[in-house]
Amino acid sequence: MHQTEIRMPKLSPKSDQYFFGTWEKQVGEHIQKGEVLFEVESEKVISEVPSEVTGVVAEQRVDEGATVKAGEVVGVVTVQMIERR
Repeated sequence: MHQTEIRMPKLSPKSDQYFFGTWEKQVGEHIQKGEVLFEVESEKVISEVPSEVTGVVAEQRVDEGATVKAGEVVGVVTVQMIERR
């Protein structure tokens, strides 16, 4: 297993600062790649941010309502490595 840091993506060419909305998955919950992990607000638009990996949410480093910058680590997902034979 390894941990993957989840970073706030840059969602707008005009801004690199966002208001963190809600976590759609909580610590300990399984998430599939492409499934919505959290929501953020920028320029009065609410955006859903999908997970880039499949795994289990291990950490939430940002509280709902906080201001976050593009590139900032907002959480961690534990990814299980699959052995290939």
